[in-house]
Amino acid sequence: MPAQTNHTHTLHIRNMVCPRCIKVVTEELEKLQLPVQEVKLGEATITREPTPTEVEQITAALHQNGFELIKDTKAELAESIKIAIIDLLRSGEVEELHVNLSDYLADKFGKDYNTLNTLFSASEGITIARFMVLQKIELIKELITYNELSLSQIAYKLGYSSVAHLSNQFKQVTGITPSAYKSGNELSRKPLDKVL
Repeated sequence: MPAQTNHTHTLHIRNMVCPRCIKVVTEELEKLQLPVQEVKLGEATITREPTPTEVEQITAALHQNGFELIKDTKAELAESIKIAIIDLLRSGEVEELHVNLSDYLADKFGKDYNTLNTLFSASEGITIARFMVLQKIELIKELITYNELSLSQIAYKLGYSSVAHLSNQFKQVTGITPSAYKSGNELSRKPLDKVL
């Protein structure tokens, strides 16, 4: 009898952008009694190829939780770019990044930035630069709400050249200044997977 080989299958999943998402996807796959090997942002690995019926069940379970099974490589790459940007911003290493975002992504994905941006825009309906700005604004709102860092510390942490630069961009996107946001918290924060 030939030895049984262990094949894994990776599911690429849109809108997985936080640790809670990993937990939800893991629970949903386990409910379907799928052999889960690993779940991380943007993907889940199971130890065998799912049947067509299981793919339908996975798709439905993910959809109920705001996720989407990605079935083409361009969409997978766009989702990977989103996760890379979110990870970079949340890592606290933006200020230590000694290259600009375009060079960082080109190096990370081994493709020319213009190619990445064209693909991302076609998939998401927004440029990479705009996505980065919108993610920064949501993170600024979060950091202001926590009230642990000054605006100058937030500006440094997120790679802004100055507080004025941060404030101008915040106002352009939200319509109010960071100070007005801090005093009134008039703007609601958006979940990371809804920032587009």
